[in-house]
Amino acid sequence: MAEKTAADENFPVGSPLIKAALRPHVHAFYRFARAADDIADDRLRSPAEKLARLDRMARVLDGDKPGEADPIAAAMRASLAATGVTAAHCHDLLVAFRRDATQRRWADWDALMDYCRWSAAPVGRQLLDLHGESAECRPASDALCAALQVLNHLQDQGEDYRALDRVYVPLDLLAAHGTRAEDLAYRRSTPGLAAVRHAVLDRTDALLATAASLPPMIRDRRLRWEAAVILAMGEALARRLRGDDPLAGRVALGKVASLVAAVSGLARLTRSAAVPARRS
Repeated sequence: MAEKTAADENFPVGSPLIKAALRPHVHAFYRFARAADDIADDRLRSPAEKLARLDRMARVLDGDKPGEADPIAAAMRASLAATGVTAAHCHDLLVAFRRDATQRRWADWDALMDYCRWSAAPVGRQLLDLHGESAECRPASDALCAALQVLNHLQDQGEDYRALDRVYVPLDLLAAHGTRAEDLAYRRSTPGLAAVRHAVLDRTDALLATAASLPPMIRDRRLRWEAAVILAMGEALARRLRGDDPLAGRVALGKVASLVAAVSGLARLTRSAAVPARRS
């Protein structure tokens, strides 16, 4: 699998909507996550080697002197020192990547959501903490991040299976619809896999519905806009995955669809702000 950059992601990473002073710290966190993810996905290293490298990143975060191979973890530590944000979200990410280094299957939706608690939620929590937002935003942010993670899993399900023998689709859903993980090797979804995809999207839509409360809760105007745009893009991608088969080809939002979703999200945020509060 080719290494990703921020430009390859489905959703904005430190976009111009984020305050210029904070963007370098958003990118430092992204590079840290990307580096850890690449370690977990490295097909040339054993699980033990992967765990050792991830543990090394954790020690550098906590104060170990960085070596030649540790510039990204050292940069993340410097970012945390500059912003006053704790290393907790970085360490949470490393929990997920340690699982990726050793685990290839997830039994059910609850197991997948527990994985997203470590792999996805820390991203939103880091952004919230960088902006000094209230912890009250976390449940809705966690739901949004989990939804985006699941959408990414659906997009990459074929490549994840073929390249890494990794299946994020819950095994109980596969069994319930009479299909197998091995069917992910095909270049077209079987009826059973299509049914599984729709079942996962039903649950993802519920996460996005919970996440809809996030943008109005955010005090920082620019981050509020960013959240509204990302939410709308997630909803648009979920709709596209309803109709397009990710095994037959990459399902993603193009530039026009992304722009339409962004405008829609901002318009919805504007409308919600214009609705007068009810009188008791």
